[in-house]
Amino acid sequence: MVFCWGWQPEIALAQTQTISPPPPTKTQTLPVPSSIQPYLDGVIKKLTEFRLDNGLKFIVLERHQAPVVSFLTYADVGGVDEPDGKTGVAHFLEHLAFKGTTRIGTENYTAEKPLLERLEQLDTQIKTAKADGKKDEVAKLEAEFKEVESEAGKLVKQNEMGRIVEQAGGVGLNANTSNEATRYFYSFPANKLELWMSLESERFLDPVIRREFYKEKDVILEERRMRVENSPIGMMLEKFIDTAYKVHPYRRPVIGYDKDIRNLTPADVQKFYDAYYVPSNLAIAIVGDVNPTEVKKLAQTYFGRYQAKAKPVEKISVEPQQKQTREVTLELPSQPLYLEGYHRPAVTHPDNAIYEIIGSLLSDGRTSRLYKSLVEKQRLALNAQGFSGFPGDKYPNLMLFYALTAPGHTVDELAIALRQEIDKLKTEPVATDELQRVKTQARADLLRTLASNTGMAQQLLEYEVKTGSWRNLFKQLDDIAAVTPGDIQRVAKGTFTPENRTIGKLLSKPA
Repeated sequence: MVFCWGWQPEIALAQTQTISPPPPTKTQTLPVPSSIQPYLDGVIKKLTEFRLDNGLKFIVLERHQAPVVSFLTYADVGGVDEPDGKTGVAHFLEHLAFKGTTRIGTENYTAEKPLLERLEQLDTQIKTAKADGKKDEVAKLEAEFKEVESEAGKLVKQNEMGRIVEQAGGVGLNANTSNEATRYFYSFPANKLELWMSLESERFLDPVIRREFYKEKDVILEERRMRVENSPIGMMLEKFIDTAYKVHPYRRPVIGYDKDIRNLTPADVQKFYDAYYVPSNLAIAIVGDVNPTEVKKLAQTYFGRYQAKAKPVEKISVEPQQKQTREVTLELPSQPLYLEGYHRPAVTHPDNAIYEIIGSLLSDGRTSRLYKSLVEKQRLALNAQGFSGFPGDKYPNLMLFYALTAPGHTVDELAIALRQEIDKLKTEPVATDELQRVKTQARADLLRTLASNTGMAQQLLEYEVKTGSWRNLFKQLDDIAAVTPGDIQRVAKGTFTPENRTIGKLLSKPA
């Protein structure tokens, strides 16, 4: 969850960007301590957490080095929570969360509302007429649809929220949807705390789901075409995940299936929003130059307006244990690609740190075993990497490895060489100096992430929501420090077995 080794495929994360991100800044170089405890003690002294009466959780971390604040709203909902036949609805809702409210993003909502309702009625009528084969009626309805959509569009203030944020000095207004969460984030100057409270609370208190719904649907369908239908690797990943999982919703793409996206209605998205965007299912992190007392006062004023509702009941199917090797092969006009995945437990499992270390040993940059063996020494691959926690980590997931073939070599050669490196973890204890290098790098990588306000806000919430406490973020570092060569052998032997293996082969086919 914290550490990202190698390539994260786009299919696992759908992201919306509305204004330009901030320019890169010089990152503070942090020392790598032998113990994380002093760092944790420093965070504890500056961290305040509270929960409003309606259930909404806030984590506030004071950092007064610069007059800026980063904000992150974390909705504990993603692709895994979508009903069958409604895939893509979580991501669709994320897009619509930037369209404004009854007061933001409209010239005149009183005039706009009936037009939006009429568009929804026309869309239903068009679908019915198409199903009945009434071509003339379809043409007539579609003409009216375009006319009404044009009229509604004249009442829209395009990207008004982004304009407000930019004019107030805000940067990085953005969001992303994963299998397990939807995150909304941006940063403001410290004196704009109340403006953020007003904008963000209004955004989820009074969203207009119907605004530009059908235009946004076209945008998302095009996004899917780019990521999947027109991307051999995207198609391979979608087939691979569907092969590795049989019942767990990890098997479905976050962006959704084409047919499902096309059939989604404003009512579908509204129902999903009503169920999951409730205070008890939201958490907010605020990191930067703030006063916690002021934050709490403003939070009660603005977010206290949300009506308390019960957290939705989780309905996630448990994936049965895999008992034999699975394999999927595609032939497409593409560079040959080899994938190999193994099921592993969720981020809350006691062995999580061991899996992270294994991922780093095999895949962490040019000093990793896979790169040195498959790319540099044997020259079988142009790249060879892997990572733990695919396509998410809240539930039992996959440790995934991939390699792009070098000219003159095949995916089968890669499979043999990859497996040899994996098998070494079972039979040969990892050398002390190599293990220590990986531990030091893991610690340094996390501290670099936490050096930024946004990075800190992200990680605090990931651990708060997924593991029950933000303190586990720092416990993970202690767990990594405690990993032994024997731990690695034990986990490798139990995980990297033929019956737990899923193979994906993307073979080159002439265009």
